[in-house]
Amino acid sequence: MLTIHKILPQGHGISSVLRKRASTVQLDWDVRQKSRFDATDSQGRSLGIFLPSGSVVRGGDVLVAEDGSLVVVQAAEQAVMIVTPCAEHGSPFDLIKAAYLLGNRHVALELQPDRLAFEPEHVLADMLRKMHLVVTETQAPFEPESVAYAATAHGHSHEHPAEHQAERPPSAHGKPVPIAVRPAAAPHVHGPGCQHGHDHDPSH
Repeated sequence: MLTIHKILPQGHGISSVLRKRASTVQLDWDVRQKSRFDATDSQGRSLGIFLPSGSVVRGGDVLVAEDGSLVVVQAAEQAVMIVTPCAEHGSPFDLIKAAYLLGNRHVALELQPDRLAFEPEHVLADMLRKMHLVVTETQAPFEPESVAYAATAHGHSHEHPAEHQAERPPSAHGKPVPIAVRPAAAPHVHGPGCQHGHDHDPSH
């Protein structure tokens, strides 16, 4: 068994020649959101994947085995529901409303300019159809949005000072004493990631 502890998001730093020579492994979303799992690559080799906790594997990522072998991940086709606006009774804006409602229900959701996709859930499908959206079930690769992945996918972090320094009046020794002043908290905005409960009427 090949043991794998390293992942290169989208094969960063790997030449196209090496990618073409590498084996592949097809994984559905249920497996790719796990940090530890077993799989079999296109060469029939058994893979033991042990990634850092919280890792999410995406189609196009490259796994690096302990012996230096490269394995390119492909998002396997799986059952998904595709949501599109109704050409007769709706508009593209309906997709925004649908994404908001599904986000409030913490549904893993793939966003595209002209469609949404989520794993089959017929209760949600019926709700969306009542909003004059077209919902069809098909087999396709599934790449839902992930806040954690989006924050790290570009490979660098932005550092901002958590505190700003101000000065107290002079101390007994005549020297100003710095104090920490925390920035004001940003106003709360209700949205798909809001943790408060909201009641929504699908008919609106």
